Amino acid sequence: MRTRFFSLLALPAAGALTLLGCAQKPAPQSAPAPATTAAAAGRQPRPEDTEYYTPVPPVVTPGATYGMPPSDAVVLFGGSDLNEWVQLRDKSPAKWPVADGVLTVDKKAGGIETKRSFTNYQLHIEWRIPVGITGSGQARGNSGVFLASTGPGDAGYELQVLDSYNNKTYVNGQAGSIYKQSPPLVNAMRPPGEWQTYDVIWTAPVFNADGTLKTPAYVTALHNNVLVQNHFEVKGTTMYIGAPKYTPHGATPIKLQAHGDPSPPISFRNIWIRPLP
Repeated sequence: MRTRFFSLLALPAAGALTLLGCAQKPAPQSAPAPATTAAAAGRQPRPEDTEYYTPVPPVVTPGATYGMPPSDAVVLFGGSDLNEWVQLRDKSPAKWPVADGVLTVDKKAGGIETKRSFTNYQLHIEWRIPVGITGSGQARGNSGVFLASTGPGDAGYELQVLDSYNNKTYVNGQAGSIYKQSPPLVNAMRPPGEWQTYDVIWTAPVFNADGTLKTPAYVTALHNNVLVQNHFEVKGTTMYIGAPKYTPHGATPIKLQAHGDPSPPISFRNIWIRPLP
């Protein structure tokens, strides 16, 4: 944000997250025969009374190594082009420089967002604070991943990107925070020059026909394989000043922020998404 700007745990983070959802929405499950059926039939319940075999979940091939996209992912940035992105301010082709498989923020060009819009999803994104980063607090490697971009500028819901390695700031504004709402559970930051990873499950808010909130948004996020947001109930869109609030919206793009602080720009790579039901 601008300065004015239990077994899953034993799995690798990507594997655990992949188990949380699938891009294809399965058909309603066949209901197993309830135990009361056996009783009504005058017999003892059997194991097969609560077993069912359809629908069969679709097969998804995991990435060959941690962080690589599974077979059903939409690759938003694979290292060669920005075909999935546009400039935020005028929707023209994204202008951030790409070199050696890495995307670097162009602060003068402004933020970028995806051409596609999403509701619920699993997101993987990697980012790096440059060696020799300068500044302090919010003016040190600042950027943001807007999990839903609801308008121009910084409108939306922001997962903060910042150099939080030996850099003091307000805790609900450090890396891994839902900006100005929820500090990370822990500081899992690696030093500048090393790649950081975010793995995110985003559940979009749902609104009633009259525009009132039906169900809020939720975020689960891992920073460098460490849980930092545990199904956090989002209070509304990110506000730099004042309380967060909800405004009705549907499917939205994902936005990367070009923060206006004077520190050297950060970089991104390996961005992919799995839409969820």
